[in-house]
Amino acid sequence: MKAIVQDAYGPPEDLRVQEIAQPEPGSGEVLIQVRAASVDPGVWHLTTGRPYLLRALGFGLRAPKARVRGMDVAGRVKAVGPDVTRFQPGDEVYGTCDGSFAEYARAKQDRLARKPGNAGFEQAAVVPVSGCTALQALRDVGRLRSGQSVLVIGAGGGVGTFAVQLAKALGAGHVTGVCSDATAELVRSLGADEVIDYSRQDPTGGTRRYDLVLDIAGNRPVARLRRVLSPGGTLVLVGGEDGGKWFGGMGRLLRALLLSPFTGQRLRGFFSTQSHDDLRLLAELIEAGAMTPVIDRTYPLADVPEAIGYLRSGRARGKIAVSV
Repeated sequence: MKAIVQDAYGPPEDLRVQEIAQPEPGSGEVLIQVRAASVDPGVWHLTTGRPYLLRALGFGLRAPKARVRGMDVAGRVKAVGPDVTRFQPGDEVYGTCDGSFAEYARAKQDRLARKPGNAGFEQAAVVPVSGCTALQALRDVGRLRSGQSVLVIGAGGGVGTFAVQLAKALGAGHVTGVCSDATAELVRSLGADEVIDYSRQDPTGGTRRYDLVLDIAGNRPVARLRRVLSPGGTLVLVGGEDGGKWFGGMGRLLRALLLSPFTGQRLRGFFSTQSHDDLRLLAELIEAGAMTPVIDRTYPLADVPEAIGYLRSGRARGKIAVSV
């Protein structure tokens, strides 16, 4: 099969198309004929091996353990391994795996769900990582309750476009999205009650307070974010891209966790996971019309390096899909 491979950490330009053997599904795994994948910041981090903390967390100290990049996947089940009970050959599925930038990939059945019936493969493929991140940030970490006010910083990006829609679906009373002028209309169309253009207005500089603040891949100091939190409000840090080559955004997250016990506000960060139950819920919301994946561009498999470069440019509106 054709796959995008890497043998050493480096820039996305070092990724290349190569013929490699098809994987074989093990116990509890299925083999997927990949129809689409997607690009998210995690792909860049694992390609470059930065921040270096990732290497110590088990992804490979000197070189990546997995040669094939890509996590989000959508396609058809080609074969099933022992102990697989949820799927059979021919089923259309979506979820996450190791190595989705390939014609075939194997995935654990617990990290898959049936593809939304009203979504194409590209639409489904952009949902798993970003959609589960937004859902868990709001529901599990943020403990969003009906009628609460929510501020989503980074509302025009991959996680942000899902977070705005999910906040409304989960009953938020007022959702404010922070984004660029180029994505303002998009964020409004997704259900935001109010939009702040960060180039014209500092979202942390006003007097308004929010019950829940999601800061997605941001770099604002925790002290400034706390200014717009209600006295008992919750701040959720979803990633971060400004923390140096060793720790990335982890430094800000750790500072928030250390400060949280000494204030009435809840300051949290987290690492999302993908589960069958959450993927099934997201599929139901898509089928009900309560959530729509937003795709900026779709690239062919061979152009994955270019897709990663476009993501890093910061110009993407929503998600970037990869067609296989």
